[in-house]
Amino acid sequence: MEEIAVGLSAEGIQKKVISSGRGELSSFIDGTKVKFHYRTSLCDGTVLDDSRTVECQNKPMELIMGKKFKLPVWERIVTTMREGEIAEFTCDAKHTALYPLVSQSLRNIRAGKDPLEGQRHCCGIAQIHSHHSTGHHDLDQLQANPQPLVFTLELLQILTPGSFQLDTWAMSDEEKLDAVPQIHEQGNALFKQGDLVGAAENYYNAIACLKNLQMKERPGDESWIRLDTMITPLLLNYCQCKLMQRQYYEVLDHCSSILSKYDDNVKAYFKRGKAHAAVWNEKEARADFARVVELDPSLGQSVARELRAMEERIREKQKEEKGRYKNLFGASATATSVRQSQSVLSTTNR
Repeated sequence: MEEIAVGLSAEGIQKKVISSGRGELSSFIDGTKVKFHYRTSLCDGTVLDDSRTVECQNKPMELIMGKKFKLPVWERIVTTMREGEIAEFTCDAKHTALYPLVSQSLRNIRAGKDPLEGQRHCCGIAQIHSHHSTGHHDLDQLQANPQPLVFTLELLQILTPGSFQLDTWAMSDEEKLDAVPQIHEQGNALFKQGDLVGAAENYYNAIACLKNLQMKERPGDESWIRLDTMITPLLLNYCQCKLMQRQYYEVLDHCSSILSKYDDNVKAYFKRGKAHAAVWNEKEARADFARVVELDPSLGQSVARELRAMEERIREKQKEEKGRYKNLFGASATATSVRQSQSVLSTTNR
């Protein structure tokens, strides 16, 4: 332990063990996954982030070693810890300059936003010197005045490579491509079991893998087109889940996106037609269903059923509205009759 402390000190890091861990020190080879809670403070004790708070959803941080995390010092200090250990690390400013961007990304994720929202397309150091706002006053101050930070970590779990399933964000390009068929099959299995939420999540993750790869290709190139043809059936499966969850406008958006590139996709027209019918876009629904029959006449009976169902819903709606108006005007007429009767009685009494 003394040797570790000396090595850290030479790098501008001071370690203080608060609670000893268990077992031997792991080798932390590339691909090892670590889970830990963290608290980030200024040297005066002001807390910037704490993963154990309600605001942070009490969710621990997860890192895959060797994946070049934006804040390298976290990988460095974790490798000096045993599982279960709690330790405090005071790190020089040279190690913490990028913390405002890392914290911004983590806060965006917690808020359900894009983790890169607000960050420019340049390297981290360039972003620091550009003095753009992170959207958080405390991080803006830290960005303008880089300073040492204190990281208090509790190492919860160390998972060796192969003992866990990689999250898509942590996969290499090859791993993403290899994982897509498996994620797709998992989605299909969940769909058959009636788990629409789980199925949609799997389809979404597979799409995210392919979209990430596609972003590295030039639109229209052979590789880009090949990836797009893999995305399309997954997106249609995702739309089917959303259709059954009655999230019709999302279906309209995605199907229209597909049809803007592939105007002969029968499934996209069919699903979009059903979504249009569900939100009372009768004209658009009829146009989509007509296109379905034009492209695949064998679907004529299926289209006819959808049209009958739409027409029945429209009749029911019209009937309901007619009854509502009748009741409204009937009540109004009754009220007028009562007022007239009261007026006559009043005149007679006089």
